Amino acid sequence: MIAVVVSTADRASEHIFEQLLDVTDWTTSRDESRSPGEGGGDVYRIDGVEMRVFEEWHLELDGVAAAFDDPDLVVFASRHSGETGPLLTAHHTGNVGPAEYGGADRDLARAAPNAHSQVLEALAEHAPENYEIGMECTHHGPTDVGVPSMFVEVGSGPDQWDDPDAARAVARAILDLRGVEVDAPQEDSDDSARRHLVGFDGNHYVPRFERIVRETDWVVGHIAADWGLDELGDPLDNEDVLRAAFEESRAEYALIDGDRPRLERAIDELGYEIVGETWLRAVEGVPLSFARRVEDRLTAVDDGLRFGDPARGFDGDFEVIEMAKDLLDEAQGIDREATREAVEGVALAFTTEQSATLVGDRAAIADSDDLDELIEALADVLRSDYDEVTVGEKRVVARKEAFDPELAAKAGVPEGPKFGKLASGRPVEIDGETVEPEAVSREREATFSV
Repeated sequence: MIAVVVSTADRASEHIFEQLLDVTDWTTSRDESRSPGEGGGDVYRIDGVEMRVFEEWHLELDGVAAAFDDPDLVVFASRHSGETGPLLTAHHTGNVGPAEYGGADRDLARAAPNAHSQVLEALAEHAPENYEIGMECTHHGPTDVGVPSMFVEVGSGPDQWDDPDAARAVARAILDLRGVEVDAPQEDSDDSARRHLVGFDGNHYVPRFERIVRETDWVVGHIAADWGLDELGDPLDNEDVLRAAFEESRAEYALIDGDRPRLERAIDELGYEIVGETWLRAVEGVPLSFARRVEDRLTAVDDGLRFGDPARGFDGDFEVIEMAKDLLDEAQGIDREATREAVEGVALAFTTEQSATLVGDRAAIADSDDLDELIEALADVLRSDYDEVTVGEKRVVARKEAFDPELAAKAGVPEGPKFGKLASGRPVEIDGETVEPEAVSREREATFSV
């Protein structure tokens, strides 16, 4: 159940409240056990959502989950203040350093990484045309909510706080959270692993982490911006706060948006793993335990490992093979993109070269039948350039009629542009006589061991 917190101290919150009441039919009841300013009085409910109104600023409402009937998620409907123009945003709460705006020093609320990702998507769907959608770092209170929580906000000034279209977009996005899990699912083969990420460094607005949320299957919990890390001090002396960032995000992985060797060392000492954006994108849809097993046997993603389409959701056994190098080289010389697609369509994973632009010489496949399929896929690439390609048990034979410079020279064709025309299949004129491409071509046969 979602608990929606409305604050009468926040005019944007009140406008979101009005739109929430307007977009659907609520059941209203009275709670006389609490004063109206503390979430009592009128209580509003629909299936999966309970909404209460408070007098205090959201930032000061520690323990607010206790006012609701066993919520799974608390959403603070709030304003955003800044110099960012029309903006709809969402973020988690906590203080990496001193608590200047609610909550406790060096304390972090329980994040809701998956719900946060989903609400950003919903905000993008419902936003008025002139509004941007953004993510922010972890900042301000409350830090002791009682259950996972986040702020969903209208920004960034009075004109936007009073904009009914913006308030309605936030209202709809909050309601779209019904049925959404707070966390991403655990990996089937590893009970502790989720695609949750903790972020470090960068400024208050976090475009890199927002890009990851929008473009990959990873979600992000707490983010300690550069100013928060400065307030934290030496990471090696403050590992308790770093540990809390992971624990309250239910995360085992971190991305650092900058160069912070002492932070890296502290995270490593805590037993968490630092990954890069390339790795996050490479393992999209690939079971994390399987990805690690392949990295152990082939090479690391950072060293060029890439996953093929069959790896999505695969977590079984595999074998490592040496690619048919001559056949692979010929295929890549004909059409590099088609060769990459052919390998990606069959192999579970494969090495790459030249900054991941070329397929490398080793691959992981599920069984020996896939090797035959891989060879056939590469032979198909050759067929775009050869007249005939035959796949045998131990070799691939390719034949085609090809321009022969010796025959061209005997026909009196001078080296230069006319050679190029004949090689591309166009006739040329020599001393008033036409030389056809067929007259200066011979069958070429190429054999590739497999």
